[in-house]
Amino acid sequence: MSATRTPPADTAKQGWASGLTAFAAVMLFLVGLLDILRGIMAVAEDDVFVTTRNYVFAFDLTSWGWIHLVLGAIAVIVSIGLLKTAMWARVSGVIIAGLVIIANFLSVPYAPVWSIVMIALSGFIIWALCVIDRDNLFDLSEEAPPRSR
Repeated sequence: MSATRTPPADTAKQGWASGLTAFAAVMLFLVGLLDILRGIMAVAEDDVFVTTRNYVFAFDLTSWGWIHLVLGAIAVIVSIGLLKTAMWARVSGVIIAGLVIIANFLSVPYAPVWSIVMIALSGFIIWALCVIDRDNLFDLSEEAPPRSR
């Protein structure tokens, strides 16, 4: 016997929930892509970054590059799972966005404005993933169910 998953009825609340999930997926993809690019720049030791002395969390620029590169790659993978509205992707998305916030907070001296922008974007991702109800989602990769009038 096979159980067929039927999507919930289309309501305004479901539309908002699906929209927020799509928003979180796209934003997490962008944050991941930007983190990958930032990681590549740091590993290549580009002159884009400012180095400060006597910073409490002093890491080598190459170390920060690898941290951002790995977090960005994981964020891109999780964002693809968010389009399928998988619960593992929502939980992982919140965790990855939190780690991106921490990594960017710790690397504020190297790129202050960019770090603050990434912290804000990651905060919006966490908000979008936490505010929606699990029962109000349908698979974003499929066509939306027809509206009943």
